[in-house]
Amino acid sequence: MLYDIVMIGHISQDIMIDHLNNRMDLVGGAVVYSSFSAAASGSKVKVVTKLAQSDAYILEPLKRENITWEICPSKASTAIKNVYYTADKERRDVFLISQADPFTLEEVVGDETRIFHLAGLFGGEVPDTLIRPLSEKAEVAMDAQGVLRCLDEEGNLAFRDWEHKRELLPFIKYFKTDAAEAEILTGLSNREDAARLLNKWGAQEVMLTHNTEVMVCSHGEIFTAPYTHRTNEGRTGRGDTTFAAYLAWRKEHSAKEATAYAAALCSMKMEVPGTFKGSMEDVLKRMEEDAR
Repeated sequence: MLYDIVMIGHISQDIMIDHLNNRMDLVGGAVVYSSFSAAASGSKVKVVTKLAQSDAYILEPLKRENITWEICPSKASTAIKNVYYTADKERRDVFLISQADPFTLEEVVGDETRIFHLAGLFGGEVPDTLIRPLSEKAEVAMDAQGVLRCLDEEGNLAFRDWEHKRELLPFIKYFKTDAAEAEILTGLSNREDAARLLNKWGAQEVMLTHNTEVMVCSHGEIFTAPYTHRTNEGRTGRGDTTFAAYLAWRKEHSAKEATAYAAALCSMKMEVPGTFKGSMEDVLKRMEEDAR
């Protein structure tokens, strides 16, 4: 395989407003947090993204060993404003300022890979019509936010159930959701029950993140690992970082081991704003410390 993971999704120019009204501007998006996490975990990653030509410069700080960036042309770039209402950053509103163009199948299938990771930020970014043909070429991993976060008739952000979930989940090997998204998809507030139902509907391995832990349901079996972060300064990108660490570690390890590894890596990431900057060795050391 040329790549371990090909990630597909928009980069976002993020405006972050915390509960004290402090502002921070970051280059983010699922593919940014995910690519750093997977690459640090030993995976060779390619990111297929879309940017307006005038914004191509924002890639410069994102260039890392083991990450290849491919920019597809777009009329606009994606920009998002996140407003947090609590210190733990669990309550927030998300405002879409501008959005890059959707992806086409021809733009994303050029290279051999073990996994296609559909890391969309909003519904329609990675169209549902790509899932089945991509599954014929490699395993498919998908984040639920890419199908649940939509714009309503007034242009405001809204969460809606995924119309094609029962049809397309059987074509997805790895499916990631958080507790709130899982309840939208299943109608179940119990996290374990929701993960099991999504697994039953066809996704072979379901990851459900919560502010306390990572949960994975693999073929009906549940594995959990706690987040052990000491601060919440790097809360943004929690799910993306965790999922990509799991995908990378899962290549040569069990679902249980990959769950523990992903929780440890993201615990470190949440203590520092931005992407994960540590190494695989740092994560393994953290796992040993947390086990004591």
